[in-house]
Amino acid sequence: MFVQKIRLSGHIIDSFTLQKVMDTIIDQDGDYEIEELNVGKHNNDISTARIRIECENEKKLDKILDMVTDLGAQLIEEEEVELVASQKDSTVPDNFYSTTNYNTKIYYDNRWINIDNIEMDCVLVVDTENKTACCKPLNNVKKGEMIVVGHKGVKVSPPEKSRGKNTFEFMNSEASAEKPTRSIIHNVASQMKEIKDKGGKIVVVGGPAVIHTGCAQILADLIKEHYVDKLFAGNALATHDIENALYGTSLGVKTKTGELVAHGHKHHICAINTINKAGSIKNAVEQGILTSGVMYECVKNNAPYVLAGSIRDDGPLPDVITDSQVAQQRMREEIQDVDMVIMIATLLHSVATGNLIPARIKSVCVDISNASVTKLSDRGSAQVISIVTDIGSFLPILYEELHKLEE
Repeated sequence: MFVQKIRLSGHIIDSFTLQKVMDTIIDQDGDYEIEELNVGKHNNDISTARIRIECENEKKLDKILDMVTDLGAQLIEEEEVELVASQKDSTVPDNFYSTTNYNTKIYYDNRWINIDNIEMDCVLVVDTENKTACCKPLNNVKKGEMIVVGHKGVKVSPPEKSRGKNTFEFMNSEASAEKPTRSIIHNVASQMKEIKDKGGKIVVVGGPAVIHTGCAQILADLIKEHYVDKLFAGNALATHDIENALYGTSLGVKTKTGELVAHGHKHHICAINTINKAGSIKNAVEQGILTSGVMYECVKNNAPYVLAGSIRDDGPLPDVITDSQVAQQRMREEIQDVDMVIMIATLLHSVATGNLIPARIKSVCVDISNASVTKLSDRGSAQVISIVTDIGSFLPILYEELHKLEE
């Protein structure tokens, strides 16, 4: 039998971490013995457990250890990480350590090193000369870089479930339209205000439905009033926002009345053409061509935006990044100092953002489709709060609740 001892620490009872670890061991054909269990008596007390894991072969034990360390288990002996050099750009050893979006540390050179830029589905690279470590996507790995392999010396800390009252946690259940929408949005607004009062930053990931539903001015006002600091979107949101600013339509439909405009189907192409003539969205603002809307407020308030293109784009606008890897890297850079992400009616951009952010970042996903908002949790972004509602209702109520809190 192959044996390894692990330690669990935290609110492991309330969060079902202990149960998940035990289930994982049994499901993977292992066996366990709880050698020590100390249960906290009060709300602020943590619980600890020491568990002996046994398995019939080393390969199965390694698999179990990979899974339980992702749940927050720590190997009792402090072993240094194992490092193997990459043999080629964009490649790593077969037994590389695959990251989660949870807070991660590695034990190297007799000390624990925190991985500051953690994100899921990446690898850990150690600079042996400077004694530092970072998280890298596979395509950024260079030949000769030292890659963490296996699970030794890696410590993962999932977010603790608070035993006190947390306005952000009451929503953390299965997505459903049958929930009190206004009270949920009130709590989102409260969290936004708390973050802004502390000097934090909020990014909105938006789809074109924000414009189609007549909410362009609300999002623009949120940027103008510094509730929203950054914007991630695609060509469509920016194009239809500019179309709305220039012609009062989105996809040829008047956003104020819902009336279909004759020949309005060409308005978004005209909008792209106008920006192409100016050279960029910023140039159009500076030249007095674009005088309102979401993109206008981004430029006027120095709110960074990343417009990531897709194969279906018309135009696209000159500001759109058509290389998906370049766009992903720009989003990765902008997300590092963000405290909250609000994803609105854009499945692909939401999943892309969810894959980039660490679990510490508070995240909300809003969509009228139940399947869309649950997609993120299916992809591993367990910290994302899902709200099933119409975008045309969500943004006006959010704006109203923010101003009530200010009063």
